[in-house]
Amino acid sequence: MNNETLIIIGAGASGLVASIVASRRGKSVTILEQQTKVGRKILASGNGKCNITNRTISPTRYHSHNPTFISEVLKEYPYAIVEKFFTSIGLPLVETQEGKVFPLSMQASSVVELLLYEAQSLGVEIICDTKVTDICQTSRHFQLETTQGDYRASKILLATGSVAAPQLGGSNDGYALATKLGHSLIKRHPSLVQLCSQEPWVKQCAGVKITGVATLYANGVYITQKQGDLLFTPYGISGLAILDLSREVSSRLAQYDYCELSLDLMPTYTKEQLTTLLLSQIHPTSHKPLTLWLQGFLNKKLIHTILSHAKTKVTTEGELNRKAINQLVHTIKNLKLSLSDTKGFRGAEVATGGIDTTEVTPQTMESKLIPNLFFSGEILDVDGDRGGFNFHFAWVCGLRVGGVA
Repeated sequence: MNNETLIIIGAGASGLVASIVASRRGKSVTILEQQTKVGRKILASGNGKCNITNRTISPTRYHSHNPTFISEVLKEYPYAIVEKFFTSIGLPLVETQEGKVFPLSMQASSVVELLLYEAQSLGVEIICDTKVTDICQTSRHFQLETTQGDYRASKILLATGSVAAPQLGGSNDGYALATKLGHSLIKRHPSLVQLCSQEPWVKQCAGVKITGVATLYANGVYITQKQGDLLFTPYGISGLAILDLSREVSSRLAQYDYCELSLDLMPTYTKEQLTTLLLSQIHPTSHKPLTLWLQGFLNKKLIHTILSHAKTKVTTEGELNRKAINQLVHTIKNLKLSLSDTKGFRGAEVATGGIDTTEVTPQTMESKLIPNLFFSGEILDVDGDRGGFNFHFAWVCGLRVGGVA
C-alpha cells in the first residue's frame, strides 16, 4: 500500500496545476487518472487551440447557486496571476479577439505537454488507467480503493471534472465519491451545448451558417438575447450565439417550460432599413420568381422557410407590394424556432450544478465537512461563460489548493 502526502484524483486542468504548485512547496504528490492519457478535455478545447483564460475575468461571467463563493475564489487571482504561472512553465500567452487568451503556439497540446513535463520533473507520480472506486476516512488518513490497488493519503483533492463530454472522460465518479463522504450535490444540466428542435424545416436549412441574433423566450416571456454565429443542423441549431444562451434553455427545459427562439437573420439592418432595401430592388415589370429574387439577399436554403413562415401569396418579383415586403421583413427579423431538447452532456462543454459550494472554503478549497479533503474545477457548482472563463476558474482552484494542501 502506497503512503502519499497528497493524492489528486483527476489529471485535468486543475489537478495538474495543483500538483505542480504543491510539488514546488516540497510536497509528495500522486495523481490518479482513470483515462489512458492526461488532459483530454484540454486537448479538445478551443478547436485544438485551448482558450486558456480571458483578459476580462469577472465574477459576473460565472454561475452558481452560491455566487459569493465565486467572488471569493477569484479574489486576488486575476488574469496576471494565471499568466505568470504559465510563463513559469515555459508557455507564453497571446490575446486575441474579445479578450480571449491562447497559448502563443495556438496548440492545446502545448498546454498539456508543458504541464505534464513540469509536474513529472518535480517528482509528481501520474498513474493512468486507474479508477478510484472508494474512499474511506480514518482518524489519520484517507484510504483509497482503486482498480490498480489501494493507496493511502493524508490529503485528497477531488479534481475529477464534471459529467459533461463523457467521450472525453466526463463522468459521475467524482460526484459519487463526494456524496458518499457526506457532501451535497446540486442538480446538473448541460451547458454550452447545441439545441434540438422537432420542426421539420431545420433539416432543409442544415449547413447554413450566418451571423445573427437569437432571442430566447420561455412560456412567451423574454429571457435573454445573444448575437453571433447561427448554424442550422439536421437536429436543430448550433453556433456561438446558441452556445451562449444554452445554459438558460437547458435549465428552462428541465422545468418543462416551452422554449422558443426568435431569430434575426439580418441583424445589421433595422426593420426600416431592410424594408427600404427590398423595396428599392423591385422591378414592377419583372417575372423573376420570388425564390430567385430573394437569393440576392438570403442564403438559398433559407428562402423556402422564409416564404412558408411569411405566408405571402406573391410568387414573382413584379407582384411584390408593401404588404408582401412587410411580411418578408418581419419573418427575416423574427424567424421562430421551437426547442425540444439539448444535445445533452455528450454535446456539452460544461455542466451546471455540482458539489454544493456552501460546504467548501473558497480561500483554500477545503471541505468544511471533512478536514484535508479538497475540491477544484468542474466538480463544483460553478460554470462560466464561453471564452476561457471555465479554464480560468480551474487554474485558480489548482493554484489555491496547491498552495495549501
